[in-house]
Amino acid sequence: VHLVESGGGLVQPGGSLRLSCAASGFTFRSYTMRWYRQAPGKEREVVAGITSAGGSTNSADSVKGRFTISGDNAKYTVYLQMSSLKPEDTAVYYCNVRIGSRDYWGQGTQVTVSS
Repeated sequence: VHLVESGGGLVQPGGSLRLSCAASGFTFRSYTMRWYRQAPGKEREVVAGITSAGGSTNSADSVKGRFTISGDNAKYTVYLQMSSLKPEDTAVYYCNVRIGSRDYWGQGTQVTVSS
């Protein structure tokens, strides 16, 4: 299993970014994919998830209405479209899949929201 995030960067408050997570090594459409984030000094928290085959999505209250998760089964890629970004969204963002009892993570991509 291999997960590679990309798309992070520095953005001003109110700006937008789209994160991508390229997956390989498993049957992508069979598992729920999630985005997590971890800010300095804080615990890792789940941001959004999308069920297998993209049937259902959910997101944390803190990002509802601003972040949208989506997936492309043909490209084995999950996206996180982030809009109206706030300084408190600053964190390393990680892609995750749980297969059986094991969690797999990417290396993370840094998102910094600052003027």
